Amino acid sequence: MKSVLVTGGAGFIGSNFIRYLLEVEPNVKIVNLDALTYAGSLANLANLPDDTRYIFIQGNICDIHLVEATLIDHDIDTIVHFAAESHVDRSILKPDPFIQSNIVGTFNLLKTAHTIWNKKNQHEVRFHHISTDEVFGSLSSEDPAFSETTAYDPRSPYSASKAASDHLVRAYYHTYGLPITITNCSNNYGPYQFPEKLIPLVIFNALQLKPLPIYGDGKQIRDWLYVQDHCEAIHLVLKNGKLGETYNIGGENHPFNIEVVNMICEILDELKPISKSYSSLIHYVPDRPGHDRRYAMNIEKIKNELGWFPKHNLSDGLRKTVEWYLANQGWVQSVMLEDNYQN
Repeated sequence: MKSVLVTGGAGFIGSNFIRYLLEVEPNVKIVNLDALTYAGSLANLANLPDDTRYIFIQGNICDIHLVEATLIDHDIDTIVHFAAESHVDRSILKPDPFIQSNIVGTFNLLKTAHTIWNKKNQHEVRFHHISTDEVFGSLSSEDPAFSETTAYDPRSPYSASKAASDHLVRAYYHTYGLPITITNCSNNYGPYQFPEKLIPLVIFNALQLKPLPIYGDGKQIRDWLYVQDHCEAIHLVLKNGKLGETYNIGGENHPFNIEVVNMICEILDELKPISKSYSSLIHYVPDRPGHDRRYAMNIEKIKNELGWFPKHNLSDGLRKTVEWYLANQGWVQSVMLEDNYQN
């Protein structure tokens, strides 16, 4: 890696990855291409470890001419593709942006990379695609965890659009020989996450003494992955992953959603106590359409082949996350746009 294009680098996981890569790769230049939609903010990239090796370009991956110019002008040899619409609730209300960004945008990147890298040695370039466990659908309590060979069964416009993008990436490897890797990750949490996903939403609402909404009975199960662990895994796949392969990345934490909320409330009760427990704010709401019941990731492949494993358990990761949000209330206010915020 010499010149890395990070798409969606002003978002939650992308901005954490840029910070991480600047620290562990002292000779790499990073170009961040981001449209700065509601979930992306330049505030996520303030005080970078070494901003002399960082370039920001505001633009959309659906603009194929901009993508082409970016790859040529900056001699990009590695693409790490985070850019995606990712909020399930939003995809149910308005799926159109998910089709454009997640499918058309990914196709533009693949097509342009193939055209520009066509004469390069396969091991000189890499297209890495970030995907999700949601493409695999929903598990019952008895089902084994998702593996890399689990059949796709997406249940929402979001997961369907990500599944389509995964298939396109694999097609460009098998049809054109584009050197790709894919990672399917579980639910990320940590610093810089926009407060509409469960964990930052609960923290944000609790600090305002607003209701903490819980879908259905709150017994949905997710595999929670601390974002820094995710960044380390992506970096390892870029360095040592086999071309054409997919790797599952999970945190090996599988509580009910209601348990996660109660853990956050307990941490807040300790760090920022009020007259009653924050858990008194819990408010059950009707379940959303097509809500997957359980996710779980089998991560034996990345453990055995690349030696990666998550370093943070949920208790430690949640405490770090709550402490970060308490210490960065200015960041929260800077990224909140009332007309875009859904709680």
